[in-house]
Amino acid sequence: MSSNPTTYQGEPGDIEFDWDDAADLQKAEDSGMLRRFQSVRRGTVAELVRFVMDLPEDEQQNYAIQKSGDARFEIGAIRALARRSGFPGR
Repeated sequence: MSSNPTTYQGEPGDIEFDWDDAADLQKAEDSGMLRRFQSVRRGTVAELVRFVMDLPEDEQQNYAIQKSGDARFEIGAIRALARRSGFPGR
């Protein structure tokens, strides 16, 4: 599995990637070099996608997932990940 997912218009590509990659949950408005130090929660990509999707819908857009320093998923991409057939826990 690749640990470098591609994106197209903010949506994850069709390639497989490692759901167990380390990731940080961050406030969506956090940006810049220090955002890694402002993590709300840490876990795997799969755990954090499940966490965000379990939040009330009106709160989901307040969060983003930073995956191992190589990809940042905003709410549209998080929802797309949760719908993927390969998503653990489907």
